[in-house]
Amino acid sequence: MMDKQLAVAELIKISKQQMETNPSRDKLQNVCDALIKLAAHKEWWSAEEYPEPTGDELQNRFLIHADEDNSYALYLNVMKPGKKIVPHNHTTWACIAAVEGTEQNYLYDRTDDGKTSGHATLVEKAKLSISPGAGIALMPDDIHAVRIEDSSIRHLHLYGRALETLTERLAFDMENNTCKVMDIGVKTRVS
Repeated sequence: MMDKQLAVAELIKISKQQMETNPSRDKLQNVCDALIKLAAHKEWWSAEEYPEPTGDELQNRFLIHADEDNSYALYLNVMKPGKKIVPHNHTTWACIAAVEGTEQNYLYDRTDDGKTSGHATLVEKAKLSISPGAGIALMPDDIHAVRIEDSSIRHLHLYGRALETLTERLAFDMENNTCKVMDIGVKTRVS
């Protein structure tokens, strides 16, 4: 049986093989499929090692792996019901796979031309429930929002570049048709 460190190393190897040259949705889906397999090892992502947030906090984020240049960053997100993340892009590719619980993902198309700073209009195009055995693959310009509704979740997130380096991500306010640079949110814990 493979251990967690070897499995993470294998995921990173597959990710590099798929995404280093000519990235595409098909190649990214291969990465997502590998992440789903890693997430299936529920015992590797336990509450004992990666605890739920306490008090009023709704999210803990744990860094599992990042290359020295901050590429190929793998995180475990532990979120409680009520957690909402506004529509946003990543400016790098991203894959999400469920270890436990269901994360609602809302996908959007941007309908303005992007030429007016601070202005953006979005239209929702799909809603996906990401539960164990499922995942989602997002290209750099894809826009999604996240909601945790019924029970706490543990989901693996893999990014082409570490979240802490993503200084151009946009958060979208659909009510006011605006966008601004998105902050990192919760502080990442190193596992």
